[in-house]
Amino acid sequence: MSDNTKSPSFSSGTVKDIFLWRRKKLSVMVVSVATVIWVLLDVYEFNFITIASWLAIFLVSSLFIYANLVRLFRKEEPNVSNWEVSEETAIEISRSVREMIEEGIRWMFFVSAEKDWFTFVRAVAVLWLLSYVGSSCDFLTLLYIGTIGGMTGPVMYVKNEDRIKRCEEWMRMKTRRVYEMVDERVFKQVKNKLSHGKEKDKKVE
Repeated sequence: MSDNTKSPSFSSGTVKDIFLWRRKKLSVMVVSVATVIWVLLDVYEFNFITIASWLAIFLVSSLFIYANLVRLFRKEEPNVSNWEVSEETAIEISRSVREMIEEGIRWMFFVSAEKDWFTFVRAVAVLWLLSYVGSSCDFLTLLYIGTIGGMTGPVMYVKNEDRIKRCEEWMRMKTRRVYEMVDERVFKQVKNKLSHGKEKDKKVE
């Protein structure tokens, strides 16, 4: 089996294509499903089990009607014996999951070990903003806002990538200047005082 084999139904770039609206039908479906679920559960306050049961009833009823229509018109019933997850699809899914986990771990190490303050401050600011928004709305609304933001943010970033990078570079330079100023006026003075204190103690001895 070749490693270059790709499953037509799933690939590592499918999620990226959906968020960047390269597959408009799937993107519209994601937004529509998220909106319907949020409206039913949060606005109309339906119970999740109730909606899941209604959806299951609709699917079972549709399959029942379809099967009877197939028999009525004497058409061949679909062969479901070949409906199975291929080895290529399973390998591609596991590879994509592994890549996402590795990317998350790499990001955590980058934020915690990077000497640049801007990366750390940006991560803390985003987490603080998320906690503030989460305190004013329920988890379902926050999840819906995150979905809509995920469907609009990447597209806006791609379209304005140059401006955003220039703004990030400007903020990075500002934070470096602030860090250098604090290091020069605070940390170095503290170090000098500590070193002078140690020298005095040695002289007294």
